[in-house]
Amino acid sequence: MTNPPRRSALADLVRTMSYEVMPFKKTEQDVLDAVPTSVPLTVTVTEAKGIETTLALTERLLGHGYQTTPHLPARLFTDQQHVADVVARLAEAGVRSVFVIGGDAPQPAGKFNDAYALLQAMEEVGHSFEEVGIGGYPEGHGTIPQEAIDLALKQKAPLATRILTQICFDATKIASWAAEIATAGVDLPVYAGMPGPVNRQKLMRISAGLGLGQSARFLQKQQSLLWRFLLPGGYSPSKLAKRLGMAVPKTHGNIRGLHIFTFNELRGTEQWRQDLLAALSEKDD
Repeated sequence: MTNPPRRSALADLVRTMSYEVMPFKKTEQDVLDAVPTSVPLTVTVTEAKGIETTLALTERLLGHGYQTTPHLPARLFTDQQHVADVVARLAEAGVRSVFVIGGDAPQPAGKFNDAYALLQAMEEVGHSFEEVGIGGYPEGHGTIPQEAIDLALKQKAPLATRILTQICFDATKIASWAAEIATAGVDLPVYAGMPGPVNRQKLMRISAGLGLGQSARFLQKQQSLLWRFLLPGGYSPSKLAKRLGMAVPKTHGNIRGLHIFTFNELRGTEQWRQDLLAALSEKDD
């Protein structure tokens, strides 16, 4: 028999689910065709298209009634005026939430080398965003020492309101990491990043479309992701979501939702979400 508290935890995670989308040519229409406006969205930045494409898609999706959060990569900002201009533009468009990251550009376009530097600049220009997300790394980072990651999180946390984690397939690891950062004084809600129901062929097509340099770095950072998809039956988003639901009661209660890396497989992702909600509803009846 399913443990009621665990089922309740899973239901809470599913109900607060958000989708990450990539700003490709058909993304806007794909969102309109498949995703209800009740599902929050984040819009990534690709090296090939730059930040302007992300800002423009964010504005259009907001116009359609979606709660939309643009990624803001520090290394693509040129100077303080650029930061002020983007902050003002997003405020005018009605953007209430942003996700601040360092970004993967090999060389920064200006003086902002990491997310902390951009967060400080945003504070200086006086942003009015209600939600400011930062990245979390339950399994570390392929090119950044763990000590640097831990320090960066402590620096960024006072300037943020929530954490969106990178993809991690280990529910126990996500839960233990969430408990560890809470114990260390980082008192922010955590949204666990996980892939939706995307097949490996789609993953390869998406990664190839990111641009050669960014694609190579994406593949380097996501080796475990590729391995999971290459194994027959190697990944089930439902199983990972259920394991996270079971793990939540063992944390400090700071895991608040699921952030789904859709790889623009939006119709399949939304069908999976609806099926999961229906299954949870049946068990509650």
